[in-house]
Amino acid sequence: MADWLGSLDRLARERAKAGLTRQLRPRPAGDQVVDLAGNDYLGLADHPAVVAAARQALDAYGLGATGSRLVRGSTDAHAALESALAGWLGAAGALVFSSGYLANLAVLRAAAAVCDLVVSDAFNHASLIDGCKLAGLPVVVAPHNDPAAVAAILDAHPGRTAAVVTESVFSVDGDLAPLAELHAVTSARGALLIVDDAHALGLLGPSGAGGVVAAGLAGQPDVLVTATLSKSLGGAGGVVAGAQPVIRHLIDTGRTFIYDTAPPPSVVAGVHAAIGVARAAGDRRAILFERGARIATRLRAAGFVVTDPAAGVLSVPAPGPEAALAWAADCRDRGVAVGCFRPPSTPDGSSRLRLTVNAGVPEADFARALNVIVECAP
Repeated sequence: MADWLGSLDRLARERAKAGLTRQLRPRPAGDQVVDLAGNDYLGLADHPAVVAAARQALDAYGLGATGSRLVRGSTDAHAALESALAGWLGAAGALVFSSGYLANLAVLRAAAAVCDLVVSDAFNHASLIDGCKLAGLPVVVAPHNDPAAVAAILDAHPGRTAAVVTESVFSVDGDLAPLAELHAVTSARGALLIVDDAHALGLLGPSGAGGVVAAGLAGQPDVLVTATLSKSLGGAGGVVAGAQPVIRHLIDTGRTFIYDTAPPPSVVAGVHAAIGVARAAGDRRAILFERGARIATRLRAAGFVVTDPAAGVLSVPAPGPEAALAWAADCRDRGVAVGCFRPPSTPDGSSRLRLTVNAGVPEADFARALNVIVECAP
């Protein structure tokens, strides 16, 4: 018999030697750590209106959805959320999944029904990379944020129908994709543009409707939008928004929709309430953008190379994985949570801290956290 447990131990030792061991750190309710690691950008996870809506649905429906969406899992709450999302995003329709990861897997697999090539940005999130693999199509990786390179790739594959895949705000470096320029490239060549709007929804565009709306692409039939509901909306779940035939196809054939238990109605109702708060949260967005600019200015003054954040994500290079781990641990010991990103989470093989701005953090706590990050730097 193969010593498969021994092989796993050997792989674990190799990861530890490379500084790539990961740990779960359960947090208690009401912990006092200043959160610059999570994705609750607008501070809506504990907003009174959001919690009240979730509690009301919990009383009405119980703990879980009790089945997949096509069996017993679809409730009035799910339908109401999908209608609200479609209206907010300016899309003909929307379909809710139990995570943004599953939404991305579904939309890439659906693209395989009409496309025979995928062009994927080099810095795309793991869920998009896995979706490309699941699609079973040839994949060409395009240089990051380079519409001219995408055009050249498409021109080099005449006669193919392609899906071009990108994030709007990238999840590691926090930079903004040139969506309007990409759409000009794809629309001129009959390609489909798929945009993961996870880190822009709630922050960019009119009423926080996201990067696609901000780029003037809302409702375009050749644009599909995905997003998670776990970041600016403070909940959980994912969505695909686009033309009605796409939604119909996903309902009929999307394996991560058909065979997955529906998100709990309480979470769905809470997210629906969060949309109402987010649409009117211009003051929170203003706080978030001011804080993002302040972090960048302070870190540059301390000698770090930091790009201007497009939304709520800032990336700070570290000398290596061990240094990134130590930096994050020192911050945590002083009551500040920051993200620590190492390969394979980083697309370029480097290590860094990822800071995510939370508009709900009190100003005094935010100012202290910024001092801690600089003082703990390697």
